[in-house]
Amino acid sequence: MPRYYFDIHDGELQRDGEGLECENVEAAREKVMASLSDVAELITSGYGDNQAVTVTVRDEEGCRVYAGTLTFTGTRLDR
Repeated sequence: MPRYYFDIHDGELQRDGEGLECENVEAAREKVMASLSDVAELITSGYGDNQAVTVTVRDEEGCRVYAGTLTFTGTRLDR
């Protein structure tokens, strides 16, 4: 089974050196979707109201095959 690597970029790049075995790119995509709650934890109030965290999936050859971005945008609604 092929191995895919899930790099996280939240202002800093965190490269995945271990990876996970997935049947195909679609299965790797599903892993990204399932990890959204973990990715959301990287968004913190200390970094302001406009943040994005991207998970980029690489295959065994190092080619990027999928990327998913979780974005937080906050707007203060003062009266």
